[in-house]
Amino acid sequence: MESGQIFNDLLSHFNNSYDKGLIENAYSYAKEKYGDEKRLNKESLLSHAVNVALIVADICPDTNAIVSGLLHEVLKNDRATVEDIKLNFGEEVSFLVESVNKLNKISLNSSSDAIIMSERNILVGLAEDFRVIVIKLADRLHNMRTLYAISETSQKEKARETLEVLAPIAHRLGIHTIKGELEDLSLMYYKPDVYKDIVDTLNKSKNDRDQLVVSMKSEISNLLNEHNIKHEIKGRAKSIYSIYKKLSKGKTFNTIYDLLALRVFVETEEECYKVLGLIHSKFKPIPKRFKDYIAMPKSNMYQSLHTTVFGIDGNLFEVQIRTYEMDEIAENGIAAHWAYKEGGNGTKAVQTAVEQKLQFFKSIMELNEEKQDDYDFVSAVKEQMVIQDSIYVYTPKGDVFELPSGSTPIDFAYKIHTEVGNKMVGAIVNNNIVPLDYKLNSGDIVKINTNQNSRGPSYEWLNIVTTVSARDKIRSFYSKIDKQEYIKLGEEAIQNILRKKKYNFNDFYNDEVLEKIYDEYKLSNKDELHLDIGSGKLNAVTVVNFAMGENASKEDAIVNRVLNNTPKEIDIDTDVIVSGIDRIKTQLASCCSPVKGDKIIGYITKGNGITIHRTCCHNIDDSERTIDVFWNDSVNRKFMATILIHAEYSDKLLLDIINKSSLDNVSVEGINVLSKGNIYIYQAEVLVNDVDVLKKYMDDLYSISNIKKIERIIK
Repeated sequence: MESGQIFNDLLSHFNNSYDKGLIENAYSYAKEKYGDEKRLNKESLLSHAVNVALIVADICPDTNAIVSGLLHEVLKNDRATVEDIKLNFGEEVSFLVESVNKLNKISLNSSSDAIIMSERNILVGLAEDFRVIVIKLADRLHNMRTLYAISETSQKEKARETLEVLAPIAHRLGIHTIKGELEDLSLMYYKPDVYKDIVDTLNKSKNDRDQLVVSMKSEISNLLNEHNIKHEIKGRAKSIYSIYKKLSKGKTFNTIYDLLALRVFVETEEECYKVLGLIHSKFKPIPKRFKDYIAMPKSNMYQSLHTTVFGIDGNLFEVQIRTYEMDEIAENGIAAHWAYKEGGNGTKAVQTAVEQKLQFFKSIMELNEEKQDDYDFVSAVKEQMVIQDSIYVYTPKGDVFELPSGSTPIDFAYKIHTEVGNKMVGAIVNNNIVPLDYKLNSGDIVKINTNQNSRGPSYEWLNIVTTVSARDKIRSFYSKIDKQEYIKLGEEAIQNILRKKKYNFNDFYNDEVLEKIYDEYKLSNKDELHLDIGSGKLNAVTVVNFAMGENASKEDAIVNRVLNNTPKEIDIDTDVIVSGIDRIKTQLASCCSPVKGDKIIGYITKGNGITIHRTCCHNIDDSERTIDVFWNDSVNRKFMATILIHAEYSDKLLLDIINKSSLDNVSVEGINVLSKGNIYIYQAEVLVNDVDVLKKYMDDLYSISNIKKIERIIK
């Protein structure tokens, strides 16, 4: 169809509330700028622009949106400038056209779930005005209608990104007229064989289904006429894509309830419920198939009553009941509510803010109803929040990155690449040097300065960054550094013991002795040996004594007693067993608070038995007085542990900490505040069964967003 005829169809939509003169001027302007340029399907570019405007007019009844649909391609290839559009059509149209042009420059790539989610959020986030998304969706819809003109490979690529990125946005905004067609067209090109099989199967039973729908429609209409309810009833075709999704989940055509479907329209909400009652009085409903979206609307403002009943000849029919106003919202979503400036009053900003809040809280309501467990619900809520709480910042080359609101240049650097973050030394935002804790804003252009000689991120950055990924990458950097430090500490510890005992280094570090050590302690090389000693998993004295064949300490009577005693039956009331003796006074050191399962070592005190320390405790100052000990597996009690919690202040923080403990079978005995400031430090005394329970509790505490760091302390 020629663009002129399509434009006449477009004009037929308009009444006195539209500025027809402005729309006609836009058509003339577009005709001049697009000229005779053709698209791959041999139709003119002008024809495409008019088709887009026609789709926009059906969805969004607004003059400036329709004008922007006509002009949405004029900035491409320098056909026109933003200033020229502003001069001819006003600031609002120039803003809409420029915004659509920016969106069209984003290359969509649906290669992974993370990228798909990010792109959906970026598209919505960059579209500050709802009408921009409508024009973008209308542009894609007409492109999908003419997708036959490009190669098969390109067809599949466009179809997939439409299914995974753009159709979900249409769904989220409730624009079902676009969503359904986008999905069906995408499936037709993405999986043509599947699409054809479904169509063929439907066509085989089409006549029978049509006749059943006509009969059921007549039955319900007669019923409502008997009760003087003014109404309209239409048959509703099931989309090909929705059938495909149900078949993909293992359903068969016989178990898809809504292949036979009717939609009943009435004047008022009260009549919706009357109609429902009348239908249920005549046709038996399936209880689990009833949905009341009037009382509990969907997140995209959709309202309707859904019920499935046994109808004509025992066939299942889905019946949707709604008012005409509800139907307008169901088809066009938020666009049906959209209010624009009239008479210069300018209520759009207020309208937008209200709708965003309404949209979000209705999303939460719907998610709470649908999700099966707390984890899924929380994850989904976070997903809903991303669009509202995200910012979009640019590299100097124009690449756009999505970050949570409140993010810093450090978050941005790690978003680009781990090494960019690790080598970062400064940041420039919008040509100005900023501190690393600067809060980025949407639209910022950020340049990260790096230095290859940088020693790495500061540990203090953990208190600055917002994103989990940045925090994890900083921790990962330090864990690698810590590993090297532990290896160095372990090597030094062994060397110190060798010097004290006056052993030759070469006698210890020869292949035969090292193989003996590796075999005993299940190690592979010297680095692992040094690492385990440096990190406290092994005791240096124990390892040296074993390697050099020295099994006794000669300086203490208790050690001799241990060595000379024959092991007796274990006392089940003893937490810790001292190697080679059944009863001896032991106590857990208060400085490091060992917990069952910790790596431990005994320290022989003068006149006070043996004190049990964690092997990493720095208070063991005389390695000659240590002795091997191990936990008694028969003991089942709770042990006290002390942890430090570094966190941003929150009124609910202490309650959250206690709630986590109850889930993990941990008892919180007391919490003290050690320091205040930007980061609070809490010292918590907790009772746990063993070290595994303690570790799980500490890991679970990290799920509390305010908590930045947790550590066990040695006093």
